[in-house]
Amino acid sequence: MLKTSYEEIVDVQAIGQTQNTRNLNDLLPLASAENLSPAENDPEQNLLVIIDMQNDFMENGSLGVPGSHGDVERLTRFVYKNMAKISQIAMTLDTHIPHQIFFPCWWVDQDGNNPPPFTPITKEDLVNGKWRPVYFPADSVDYVEGLKKAGNMDLFIWTYHCIQGTFGCTLENQLSNMIYFHAVAKKSTPICIVKGTDPLSEMYGIIKPEYDKKNYVNLDFLNLFEKYHKIIIAGEAASHCVLRSIQQFLEYYSNRPDILRKFVILEDCMSDIPGFDSKSEYGKLKKENQISIVKSVDLVL
Repeated sequence: MLKTSYEEIVDVQAIGQTQNTRNLNDLLPLASAENLSPAENDPEQNLLVIIDMQNDFMENGSLGVPGSHGDVERLTRFVYKNMAKISQIAMTLDTHIPHQIFFPCWWVDQDGNNPPPFTPITKEDLVNGKWRPVYFPADSVDYVEGLKKAGNMDLFIWTYHCIQGTFGCTLENQLSNMIYFHAVAKKSTPICIVKGTDPLSEMYGIIKPEYDKKNYVNLDFLNLFEKYHKIIIAGEAASHCVLRSIQQFLEYYSNRPDILRKFVILEDCMSDIPGFDSKSEYGKLKKENQISIVKSVDLVL
């Protein structure tokens, strides 16, 4: 039982708002006073991976995910309830600049108009001249063709979101309160992973881009999984960045059932982007692997 109440750490009414109603200079001394056993002494090391729970993915953000405010509340309550048994928290930050291949200003039609958000761009579109790249034309064509060859989704134009240095790119305020409270209370440094900065590639998953001739793979993060008892996953959006991250984790460890059994997905701490339904994909992952998909209130650490 913590001495600090959940409500002292998280203001549910302020989830997704621009103003953080909690001050870390007031909050973190309370975390220090909890006297929890340091994470390094935990008999079972548990890792919580929080994917892209940033302000632009909150319900009023530029790429808002309906249900995200409830996801944040349930996740922060989960962390609060399991504070003593979560050893470390890793968080990812989707981070962009306006001139990236999946944003409107990269492409124009025959009249010089940019594609509206949520426009797919296919290899056929490039062949028939429907869209042409403004920047790095040869590399852009190679990317669209590479996606097709790799069997990945077509290039998709998104609203401008998570632009570096903006409020939308930052971690949601109330979630950040809980993450840093945990960090101080458990003497555990959070892992922060910045992803999505390559202008010539989408990077839904944490581990690697959708297509990349440099073959970048975040092996440093993947290889951490060996030391954990459980790897618990939540975030936004379930249909894209969470799903692709999990698929990449499972692909890397496909021949390691001992690692696959460690993965636990909190199904009530993530939601889909409108127009996408990921339920069947998660059902397939659960059937083909030995991962667990549970509600946050049902997971016992």
